[in-house]
Amino acid sequence: MENKNKKMVGLGRGLGALLQDSDSVNASRQSNQRTSPYEAISSMNEIDVNLIEANPFQPRSRFDQEALQELADSIRVQGIIQPITVRQISKDKYQLISGERRLQASKSIGMANIPAYIRTANDQQMLEMALIENIQRENLNAIEIALSYQRLMHECSLKQEELGERVGKNRTTVNNYIRLLKLPPVIQAALRDNQISMGHARAIITIDSSEVQLKIFKKIIEEGWSVRKVEEEVRKLTLIPEPGAKERRTQTIKQEIRSLQFRLSSFFGAKVSIKSDENHKGEIKIPFTTQEELDRILETLKFEGKA
Repeated sequence: MENKNKKMVGLGRGLGALLQDSDSVNASRQSNQRTSPYEAISSMNEIDVNLIEANPFQPRSRFDQEALQELADSIRVQGIIQPITVRQISKDKYQLISGERRLQASKSIGMANIPAYIRTANDQQMLEMALIENIQRENLNAIEIALSYQRLMHECSLKQEELGERVGKNRTTVNNYIRLLKLPPVIQAALRDNQISMGHARAIITIDSSEVQLKIFKKIIEEGWSVRKVEEEVRKLTLIPEPGAKERRTQTIKQEIRSLQFRLSSFFGAKVSIKSDENHKGEIKIPFTTQEELDRILETLKFEGKA
């Protein structure tokens, strides 16, 4: 039997830690000599594919059929290299935790059994394992990642910093993905379908008006604007044109303030307003509309107190 502490190949640090937690539960149960046939174990087993239910927490909504066929062809020749992971929900019934593509591909070529690790997991652990396992897949698109991050935060009660630790990303990266979900649906769909890049989306999201966002999006699609071109156009939108030829110093100050507002808005994921006079006296405002937005801003500032 395999060593229970052995790390599973291909799994990230966050998911590995969760699986080790499951091992600890199993070890505790075994020490109490509970040997019920419903007891979950951590060794690898061959399981009838027809006894495995789909994961109700599966975050992926789309599977590339061509890639799925390639995986099936590989399994036909090489077999299953990395076992799937399931939890046992009754004597002869299992529920998938991770490995949806491997299970689907195996069924498509008529495999009767599939190697699987059986784990102990409650519903929240199921969700967290499935989300993290999918986030770590290279072919997950930006919107799927953003939705997975959002679900981890809301349904697993994780803060951005805790989420970052789970998935191996810093807080700013996590925030940049979550902000994508504020874009108009048509832009989100284009990002999901690789019509625009993450760079395009990050530049567009700094614009307050959804109408203007859609106008720039149209230019990207119709004229093939690069990320740099979009960033330039967004910066122009943040500058207030001065009528006539007024003092250069005043104009320069306003341009610097607008540029700073653009950078701060991108950093905090919120509209930032700055007021300053010629003596460099003024104020910075970061408005918020919900407790969640306030918590995110305070977390970005690494503020230790409570609102």
